Amino acid sequence: MATMSTLFAKTPFPSRSLSKSNISHFAPPLTSLSFKQKTTAPHFKLRSIRAGLIEPDGGKLTELIVDKSLRDVRKREAATLPRIRLTKIDLQWVHVLSEGWASPLSGFMRESEFLQTLHFNSLRLDDGSVVNMSVPIVLAIDDEQKRRIGESTRVALVDSDDNVVAILNDIEIYKHPKEERIARTWGTTAPGLPYVDQAITYAGNWLIGGDLEVLEPIKYHDGLDRFRLSPAQLRDEFSKRNADAVFAFQLRNPVHNGHALLMTDTRRRLLEMGYQNPILLLHPLGGYTKADDVPLSWRMKQHEKVLEDGVLDPETTVVSIFPSPMHYAGPTEVQWHAKARINAGANFYIVGRDPAGMGHPVEKRDLYDADHGKKVLSMAPGLERLNILPFKVAAYDKTQGKMAFFDPSRAQDFLFISGTKMRTLARSKENPPDGFMCPGGWKVLVEYYDSLTPADNGKVPVPA
Repeated sequence: MATMSTLFAKTPFPSRSLSKSNISHFAPPLTSLSFKQKTTAPHFKLRSIRAGLIEPDGGKLTELIVDKSLRDVRKREAATLPRIRLTKIDLQWVHVLSEGWASPLSGFMRESEFLQTLHFNSLRLDDGSVVNMSVPIVLAIDDEQKRRIGESTRVALVDSDDNVVAILNDIEIYKHPKEERIARTWGTTAPGLPYVDQAITYAGNWLIGGDLEVLEPIKYHDGLDRFRLSPAQLRDEFSKRNADAVFAFQLRNPVHNGHALLMTDTRRRLLEMGYQNPILLLHPLGGYTKADDVPLSWRMKQHEKVLEDGVLDPETTVVSIFPSPMHYAGPTEVQWHAKARINAGANFYIVGRDPAGMGHPVEKRDLYDADHGKKVLSMAPGLERLNILPFKVAAYDKTQGKMAFFDPSRAQDFLFISGTKMRTLARSKENPPDGFMCPGGWKVLVEYYDSLTPADNGKVPVPA
């Protein structure tokens, strides 16, 4: 998999703290893409921008990893502090914060940042500028943990094995309004929301915020760490490749030839606009996902085959893992996905049907309108500098025997293969139509579903 990514030296950037004051200003409307309210759908128009890498939010990446020369000192200090044990998802958020994906956020949110995120989907900085922030990045504690912290202004954050991961400084503890958080983030409090069940319902009734110092880079030792490139590392790679534009494509599913068509066509469009070397950031989500999603390790195997089979060009593609957990919060969450890619250097973001969406947990319908994600991105506060590229609809063209952009004038020639249909075929070890997915990639998908076949004892193996 050496063609997919390379290890790069981390480039340090000075951190930038947010104001702790509770500011209620809201951002002006987006201007990079126009939205005409008299029409039923937004009119998307690419905005002229200068070539090169886009600046991070706040002007600099806020990296929160302690310098090597201070690590032993911080470890000794941590030994004297009250401890908070992190969940798996908490640790993923520490990873996100430590590398600057949420720049200019300097740690877990204090109350002013939490409220701005919930109510405005943005944060206003000390200089009056606005950056997008649509999902709360918070750390919950319970009554007993709050009591143990007492009057301390610092706490140590430890993993499941009690190893110190980070120190949270200048802390602020405030109420965790779970119902409001869920309602404003997901637009519903219906039971069965995966992230809510996993990370909020049984979490503590308090939130603790503060400035984060992470003792060492977060590693998972799962064979995939070499693909977890930080924003600084990605920027280094884009610069090495002389990229004058970066277009990001997030996914949490296997890549089929419809995705590949979209990505190659996007590069063609950017070349026609005058860019000389646009680079694709293929950026699968690597944090928490719901149980029926294909696990990260299998998705990465499948992506490798897509490159090996020549479906995507390794010379113009960087494959990396985005460490964020998945909320399945639709138009609210897709803003976070887009904002984080700005910090990695992307100035174009591809958005499709129902981004970050899911089926309603109770009713038989989608939780979100399929078009709202791209409409919201066209108006989102703090994303003015990012060019949004809406999906073209791709389907299997029976007359050509390959994936192609849907032509409504000959709708009868097209076959739409849903995710459910794809999974059904893979489970039954049937092949999709030729040209739907590269053979190597399909083989990986079949092997994954075959690994879920119950063993002789009737138990289904846990996905790797």
